[in-house]
Amino acid sequence: MRYVAPYLRYSSDNQREESIEAQLRAIEAYCEKNSLKIVKVYADRAKTATSDKRPEFQQMIADSAKGLFDTIIVHKLDRFSRNKYDSANYKRILKANGVKLLSITENLDDSPESVILESLLEGMAEYYSKNLAREVMKGMKETAFQCKHTGGLPPIGYKVDPNTKQYLINEDERGMIETIFSMFLEGNGYNQIVTALAEKGYRSRYGRAIGKNVLHGILRNEKYTGVYIFNLASGKDAFGKRNSHRTKNPEEVIRIEGGMPQIISKGDFQLVQEKMNAAKHKPGRHKAKELYLLSGLIVCGECLKNYGHEYALLGNTKHCGRNKLKYVTYRCGNRERTKQCGNKELRREYVESYVVAQLYEKIFNEQSIPQLARQLAEFQAKKDVSYRNEEARIAKNLRETEKQIENVVNAVATGLANAALMGKLNELEQQKEAIEKQIVLYRSKAQKSAVSEDALKQLLAAFKDHVTDRNIPEIKKFVGSYVEKVIVYKEHVELILKLNIEESKNPQPRAVVDLHGGGEGSHPPLSTEI
Repeated sequence: MRYVAPYLRYSSDNQREESIEAQLRAIEAYCEKNSLKIVKVYADRAKTATSDKRPEFQQMIADSAKGLFDTIIVHKLDRFSRNKYDSANYKRILKANGVKLLSITENLDDSPESVILESLLEGMAEYYSKNLAREVMKGMKETAFQCKHTGGLPPIGYKVDPNTKQYLINEDERGMIETIFSMFLEGNGYNQIVTALAEKGYRSRYGRAIGKNVLHGILRNEKYTGVYIFNLASGKDAFGKRNSHRTKNPEEVIRIEGGMPQIISKGDFQLVQEKMNAAKHKPGRHKAKELYLLSGLIVCGECLKNYGHEYALLGNTKHCGRNKLKYVTYRCGNRERTKQCGNKELRREYVESYVVAQLYEKIFNEQSIPQLARQLAEFQAKKDVSYRNEEARIAKNLRETEKQIENVVNAVATGLANAALMGKLNELEQQKEAIEKQIVLYRSKAQKSAVSEDALKQLLAAFKDHVTDRNIPEIKKFVGSYVEKVIVYKEHVELILKLNIEESKNPQPRAVVDLHGGGEGSHPPLSTEI
């Protein structure tokens, strides 16, 4: 008696679940006629044979080493594999385990002629698969040229018109996209954005919390600017692996301006790309052993002047002298990388003290506080509008949830009560409670009064306390909020502030300190030229 294991498979392109039963009936009839005993059945549903990533298939290959069966039986060889390399590889494994592969519709034996015929059948199966993929791609490209949905889930923020298959803006998700882009441009990190989205009740299409990978994909997706894009990601490699970050040649990509509804302006999208590209070249700022107030803000003016590119000044620590005293400095990254920059190192405490002093002089002083209060009031007014819009969106979700609760209660009242319905009712009640809390939160945010001059004076006092206590993390927050950039040249340092405080002598938010005569790592003169 020979012990066999049928392997059944159907792909999702042009076959159905019934094909599994049809294959099994034919194999059972063959086994009964030839006195073969079936010991275990392996079946992969909606799995393509061009890949070996099939759970039941892999389990069958693993079981072939256990001696459970001596033959694997298939309806046709293309059920086993449509990839010549995979077919040869797994047949070699089966042979090493003493297991044969048998097709009931293709009469093959161990003769040389059968080897040729089997190879021809496998080649035809692979040709059929690749030709089908080519025809499918041809049809999808025609759909793409009409800016229609080609399948799969649309990007977050969009939905598909069921009749025209055109993309539409999903108003329930639009606020999520706008929040992500605006917060990123305001300088918030991924963790802060994730927290804000969770507080607003935004979830992924699968009901899970929005993660950092999703944020990265959204911030890089040009479709939000109104550009329809198709066939951007590269296909699978020779080993069946896909890298979605590897793109195809521009000639192969379909790009149609205005093919999708626009959610994000092109200007904002470009600013986001510049910030993300700049961050890729600053991987050490979150790993540094020393905490630098100006990390990510201080750049080399000599490289900008001579080469047209900004290079970040990186923190550097060294021990000098007989007592090995520690010196912490800022040094141009291009100086070490190419040896082409002649800009000197600058002691950390000197440049950081200068920046803090300028914050005192230009922002946190009695003369600037009225102007700062007006700017913050304007900002608060804009935020109030945003909060009101968000409250309206959440209120809509509340009404939908209450409608669902009403439907479940009506079903229970008619005698349809069961565990599933009661569980659903409990889930909806919890969801309603969470939404109501969000509405209260946004209502309280929108009702906040504008920042007064007295509050700003208290903020100034807090900043002074942080400086006195050397509370570096808190000082760093202040610096990041008000400093746009610090540009270091050989002879001077330029400080550019984010807030344009109106001054008759200095309408631009820019300050300059002279470094003339200072050696490497030395103290710059205290005289400041504005």
